[in-house]
Amino acid sequence: MITPEGTLLLLIDVQGKLAESVVRPEALVANISKLLRGCATLDLPILVTEQYPKGLGRTLDSLMELLPGNIPVEKKTFSCCGTPQFMRQLRSFNRNDILVAGIETHVCVYQTSVELLEFGYNVHLVTDAVSSRAEENRLLAIRCIEKAGASLTSTEMALFELLRLADGERFKAISKIVKE
Repeated sequence: MITPEGTLLLLIDVQGKLAESVVRPEALVANISKLLRGCATLDLPILVTEQYPKGLGRTLDSLMELLPGNIPVEKKTFSCCGTPQFMRQLRSFNRNDILVAGIETHVCVYQTSVELLEFGYNVHLVTDAVSSRAEENRLLAIRCIEKAGASLTSTEMALFELLRLADGERFKAISKIVKE
């Protein structure tokens, strides 16, 4: 089970041109927004990456508004783990459970998830917060990531698992977020 003290959210490459071309982009952004707001409510660190922003654009403004002070790690490797700055930042959080969201599921999300598993991290793929340009690629990647050893979860499932208690202000805030 994931806990707020041991978990980090990794948001991979949800950038302008790329984010517009994936399957169900509105649902993807809505679920990622819920994740970002929920993780902020639960005080989880959030690590954001951008694949070649000069060509693909920056992280969507609507998401960056939910990430005050967060500076995305720029990368050219498909796996985030191939970028030394990313690995330094990841290790600095000292979290072993990684919630993974972003795009594209069959390229950067897949390669990052597999390498994180190889490095000994527990990967929790948020299946309703990942996408690709083709649904077939998204579904194939989810199966491959699970087969590699990751756990599958959803936005709502992850937030309530982190919360654990149906009481208090955090419960009220998370309940409101998932109902939107």
